[in-house]
Amino acid sequence: MKRQLRYAIGEVLIVIVGITIAFSMNKCSESQKNKTDKEQYLENLKQDIHVDKSNLEHNLAEITAKIETLHHIIPLINTAAPEKLKTQHSLFSTFKLTEFYPKDITYQTMINSGDFKLIDDFTLKAAIEQHYSNYKTILKDYYRQETIHKEYLGEYLIHHANYDRLRNGGFAFENEGLFKNILQSMTGSFQIKKEATERGIQSCDNLLNILDRF
Repeated sequence: MKRQLRYAIGEVLIVIVGITIAFSMNKCSESQKNKTDKEQYLENLKQDIHVDKSNLEHNLAEITAKIETLHHIIPLINTAAPEKLKTQHSLFSTFKLTEFYPKDITYQTMINSGDFKLIDDFTLKAAIEQHYSNYKTILKDYYRQETIHKEYLGEYLIHHANYDRLRNGGFAFENEGLFKNILQSMTGSFQIKKEATERGIQSCDNLLNILDRF
């Protein structure tokens, strides 16, 4: 009887030890998977931010060139300056929208899947959240300039631009007083957009510096 009892207790202990080992191995495997997933997410984030920074730097150069063009041409509008006719073609480069679409697929995947909890360092987590929050403000400043283009410049080009005159070597833009006001508004919006772009580049640099520590 005692032998049977010892045998039964031994069997129970073997089962308990087996379960404990299996649980420990499963937990270790899950921990390793989480570590691997976290490292992959952080690497993908770095790649996304490098792409965003590159696009923002390209935008900054483009916006700066537009501001310089407008600063040169605006004083000539609504005047009889001969140079006005020679420089009108450069105005068309300022009419093209400079856009920014953040590459936030990795961040959105982490949020939507619940995997953002894998980022267990508070400083890093706060920096990531702050960076993508900064994009919201930047995009608002971009949209402000787009509004001027769509609602004012677009309307002007439909109703007051004489393209036949342009093809014949004349000055294409009628109602120059209105045109000058629109160009001045564009310059202001470009300046706001430029500052927003600079903030975006700085935000990318700040987050990349933190990510490089992990």
